[in-house]
Amino acid sequence: MYPEQLVAPMRSDLTSAGFSELKTSEEVDNCLKNQQGTTLLVINSVCGCAAGAARPGVKWAVEHAGKKPQQLTTVFAGVDKEAVSKAREYTLPYPPSSPAIALFKDGELVHFVERHHIEGRNAQMIGQHLVEVFEEFC
Repeated sequence: MYPEQLVAPMRSDLTSAGFSELKTSEEVDNCLKNQQGTTLLVINSVCGCAAGAARPGVKWAVEHAGKKPQQLTTVFAGVDKEAVSKAREYTLPYPPSSPAIALFKDGELVHFVERHHIEGRNAQMIGQHLVEVFEEFC
């Protein structure tokens, strides 16, 4: 587990952009079980690709998309273990991945961006991809 003082700026990177943190398995279930509409879930991480591409790309997409998910949520890998474990149940059959970006529509996982799709890409590439995803599903 990472110390809170280390991850606080990484948490606020998304919460300051309107994302709600899910810190327990109950909060994840309350958000995703029988979910209606669209929910974006970012599995946040301390790694460089989260800082350099995933978080900025997600924020760019939310800012620039014409159609947007109704709910913006996040869990933090390596910190909120219970919440991340529960979130990963909802992202099956994909293996555990962080950072990762999941879009749910009416309780169904409709799009998932794994870490290997984030690594080596810049924030704008991630953001533009997500805008296209939002246009299709939101």
